[in-house]
Amino acid sequence: MKTPRLKISTRLTLLVSLLILTQALVLGFFTLRYFANSLEEQIGQRALQLSSMISQTPSIRDAVANSDSQTVQTIVADLRLATDASFISIGDRQGIRLVHPIPERIGKPMVGGDNYRALELGESYISKAVGSLGESIRGKTPVFDDRGLVVGVVSVGYLTTEIDETVAAYQRTVIIATLALLIISILLATWIARRFRAAIFDLEPHQIATLFLERNATLESIREGVIAINAQGIITTFNRAAINTLGLEIEDLAGRPLNQVLPDSRMLALLDTGEPEYDRETLVNGRHIIINRLPIIRDEQLVGVVASFRPKDELTEVSRKLTRIRQYAEALRTQAHEYANKLHTIAGLISLGAKQEALDLIGQETAEHQALLEWLKDSVTDPVVAGCILGKFNRASELGLSLEIDRESHLGDLPERIEAQQLVTIIGNLIDNALEASLANNSDEVRLSMTDIGSEIVIEVEDDGIGIAPEQIEEIVKSGVSSKGEGRGIGLFLVSETISTLNGQLTIEHISTGGSRFTVYLPRIPS
Repeated sequence: MKTPRLKISTRLTLLVSLLILTQALVLGFFTLRYFANSLEEQIGQRALQLSSMISQTPSIRDAVANSDSQTVQTIVADLRLATDASFISIGDRQGIRLVHPIPERIGKPMVGGDNYRALELGESYISKAVGSLGESIRGKTPVFDDRGLVVGVVSVGYLTTEIDETVAAYQRTVIIATLALLIISILLATWIARRFRAAIFDLEPHQIATLFLERNATLESIREGVIAINAQGIITTFNRAAINTLGLEIEDLAGRPLNQVLPDSRMLALLDTGEPEYDRETLVNGRHIIINRLPIIRDEQLVGVVASFRPKDELTEVSRKLTRIRQYAEALRTQAHEYANKLHTIAGLISLGAKQEALDLIGQETAEHQALLEWLKDSVTDPVVAGCILGKFNRASELGLSLEIDRESHLGDLPERIEAQQLVTIIGNLIDNALEASLANNSDEVRLSMTDIGSEIVIEVEDDGIGIAPEQIEEIVKSGVSSKGEGRGIGLFLVSETISTLNGQLTIEHISTGGSRFTVYLPRIPS
């Protein structure tokens, strides 16, 4: 059974409380220890100073030199009342007590084993030892006679129990302060935890982690690009589709100001207006995209903007595919219609008994198509492109027009960057437009030439229509712009979009015969 997780507020409270308690304990321990050591050192110095003062008193020196215990006791009794020392003990040269707080112990050896340095070496020092009264901090000073010889030792001591009581008093103060600090820290941690939970919408860390993973998976699964900015205009969120659509790198987006990455974006304007925008067509980094922009509102405050967008050429690609399907269907229908007419003609000639005329017509049709097929086989390598040209040839025949193909034309293997379907879009739409233009002007010919010699593929289509005015050339390639009526103009737009995708160029000229010449230049290697 899985152990239930503690709430983040509970964990935060426990963590802060434990941290404060640990700090207080560690700090209190070292503080008390330092205080105890410092207190011992101060008391030791006080004991040493007091013992030194007593040892230098002339009356004490004389009495000790003469082992006059009674005189020493009388002098020390007055001194004991004037000091805060726990005891004052004086011994002779052999360490026998001349003075002691407990009279019964006078005349007995001094206890502690710490008289050697004073009696034998004549040194003054501080020692800590266990005597007859208990453990104490002692100041030891030798007593010298007039000749400078050691005749005794003065020991002034402070019992460690008194030091412990002083330390314990400070310890109680530290403990009380620690408990007060702990209570304050718990209250503070509880308040912080509540504010923290409110800031994260009352979610637990594991819930936030799950939401974060779901959010990333959702963003990456969306085919539309997504970019979000905060109130300062810094990019905070984006997905892979946004990078690919805008042609950027991850380092171009992460944490950077939007106006440095996309200076023409209207997302920054929404930070001021707060008005959402839907399905707006715009040009970003040279690409036409359809974009939606929405403000992010929190507590009635505008905290950011999120935009979702998709390339407009996705819709164009759908139109292109539908156009290709229509071209294939039209080519099949044209061929079926053309051959049906010829079959009916042959059947009529046979019925009339004009067998030779029927055979001549069959031979003429076969020779014409065979010549075209042989030329396509030798000059146009890609079968899809060749099929498109054959279909347009038959379509022209059905319309009573002639599609004249320059027999010097040649189109070999296509570069990897150019797809056959893209050439079909270009050639098919240009020929369709040329056929319609020539038919509308009662002309009977459309001309096609192609070459891939050099660094470019060049495709040229001429018609004998009424031509295009110079001021209309730029407008004619826009989606929906046509002289043929409402809802037309898609063909040249698809041609222009495809050429732009391939980094090519389209020129439109008015020729001397009155029609138009459309010339396409496609670089074999991208510049």
